[in-house]
Amino acid sequence: MSARADGGPARAGADPAASRANADAAANGAGTGADPADPDGRGELLAVHATDVTLAYQQRPVLWDVDLEVPRGALMAIVGPNGAGKTTLLRTVLGLLRPAAGGVRIFGRPYAEQRRLVAYVPQRSSVDWDFPTTVLDVVTMGTYGGLGWVRRPGASERRRAQAALAQVGMQDYEARQISQLSGGQQQRVFLARALVQDAQVYLMDEPFQGVDATTERTIVELLRALRADGRTVVAVHHDLQTVREYFTHVTLLNVRRIADGPVAEAFTEANLRLTYGGRMAGIGAARAPDHAEPPA
Repeated sequence: MSARADGGPARAGADPAASRANADAAANGAGTGADPADPDGRGELLAVHATDVTLAYQQRPVLWDVDLEVPRGALMAIVGPNGAGKTTLLRTVLGLLRPAAGGVRIFGRPYAEQRRLVAYVPQRSSVDWDFPTTVLDVVTMGTYGGLGWVRRPGASERRRAQAALAQVGMQDYEARQISQLSGGQQQRVFLARALVQDAQVYLMDEPFQGVDATTERTIVELLRALRADGRTVVAVHHDLQTVREYFTHVTLLNVRRIADGPVAEAFTEANLRLTYGGRMAGIGAARAPDHAEPPA
């Protein structure tokens, strides 16, 4: 996908939103051996494809004619100033918000048909961390979508939850109350809840915000492992200085899509200035030398 930039319309546990999205994301069921993310055998399909998405609150446009094209296996950052519509775009992809125009497809099909392939990590600030539940219980919630309305999580689901906790270095905290954890530890628990769903597409809203250095390293390693396994990640991201290091693709958004594509092509000073306007503090640090390489 080539980079594009234009100044006009782009053409050519306790969080209710997270609970709904994660309940929808069931574990992969039995099948015929076909890749669940590519049921028609069309490996070139985009993992996420939003077209002409327009959404307004009280007649104020929040997203205007936005396209989002995420190749399979990409690590896509969505960047832009506060109020640019980044979280709104994620929630629209998840079907939590209904656009006034446009639509979203996951691997070429409507989200409603592919929701079991999608996992969601919400912003920490949107979660009620005082809810009385343990770390293991929170992660086990990620298995609910595959159990239906009658079955309850059993030994198999708990083992999967424990394995996911080990992936994020939180296996020693499974009996701890979620409210007793640090911010970085809480974020790792929510990442584990997403991992246990064994999804093909992971949508993350500000996963690095307010975390400690250990958690940041854990998240970066997790992103690379997911990509190596052919999974796709779309993350709202705020730190321009780490985009080139952490991601392979980027979408620059400010109500309209300003540019998107591989980081080396789309993440330019010119596109950043179009996106942020006068709010360009630290923009020099976001620039990388010509020899900078994308994540492995």
